[in-house]
Amino acid sequence: MTYKKPNPNKTYLITGAAGFIGYYLSRNLLEKGCRVVGIDNMNDYYDVRLKEKRLELLSDYDEFTFLKVDISDKQALDEVFEKYQPEIVVNLAAQAGVRYSITNPDAYIHSNLIGFYNILECCRHSYDEGNTAVEHLLYASSSSVYGANRKTPYSVEDKTDDPVSLYAATKKSNELLARSYSHLYNIPATGLRFFTVYGPMGRPDMAYYGFTQKIFAGEPIKIFNHGDMKRDFTYVDDIVGSMERMLNQPPPADEHGVPHKVYNIGNSHPEQLMYFIETLEKALSKAAGREIVAKKEFLPMQPGDVYATFADTEPLEKAFGFKPSTSIEDGLQRFADWYCEYYDVK
Repeated sequence: MTYKKPNPNKTYLITGAAGFIGYYLSRNLLEKGCRVVGIDNMNDYYDVRLKEKRLELLSDYDEFTFLKVDISDKQALDEVFEKYQPEIVVNLAAQAGVRYSITNPDAYIHSNLIGFYNILECCRHSYDEGNTAVEHLLYASSSSVYGANRKTPYSVEDKTDDPVSLYAATKKSNELLARSYSHLYNIPATGLRFFTVYGPMGRPDMAYYGFTQKIFAGEPIKIFNHGDMKRDFTYVDDIVGSMERMLNQPPPADEHGVPHKVYNIGNSHPEQLMYFIETLEKALSKAAGREIVAKKEFLPMQPGDVYATFADTEPLEKAFGFKPSTSIEDGLQRFADWYCEYYDVK
């Protein structure tokens, strides 16, 4: 498939624009001269100052508009679609995290189900009365949908009806809802199953970020399943690079006439957790200019966790000619350098 660059003549609506992936995707589009309308509810799931810093950096671009909106607020979302009439919608707003879904399930129903339903309804009604219609909806799913699946690498053809967390169940629900709206209203939609995204300005609730905070605080890091876990870590630039190629290439109708497709976006190279920690220690040592060794506390597997994640990205490569390529060594070094500068680590 021929690569179609982002179109500066279109309006891109990005929900969760103050979030990790939302920030990088917004910046990528703005650097190409595109109009970006970003919305975010700025919740305090993690340090809001980090979200504010991302928005501060995006505010330097003339073509960026930010609105503090919660996607679960249907009236507010309707007003955004009516005023800006986006051609491309990227839904990255969601309550993330597997373990948090066990202690605070309401947040997941509120954002991931009600909020996503509102997005779909807005896309549907963008066709009303001859208005400029949404040409493509991209939405964040997750590798968590594979649940207890033991077959690796994970293929988009695998069954995903055995979730092991509420978070995973909400993401699978997003895929089902999107497909039904594609079928009923012919809305082109693409689901993105992200695999453990990391990088500078990332989410503090992610393991690599939390490890780093504890290491510099002199606290032990918790290593679950006694370190016997594998993760397909994906650098944020690779995530955005693949999304950039998809934005203006909505999926054609499948054999059932439905313009809906799901892709894995991962590095397709799972790393042992202990090697990941060793690599992080080396990167932090280089960034801080002194030897960094983490104190380690080994614990059993946590509820909702899975042993391994491993993406089959061949469909992504065939469709868009793109393969994530950032090594864990390079990616963690970039994170470590940013972290030490941002937090003024001595």
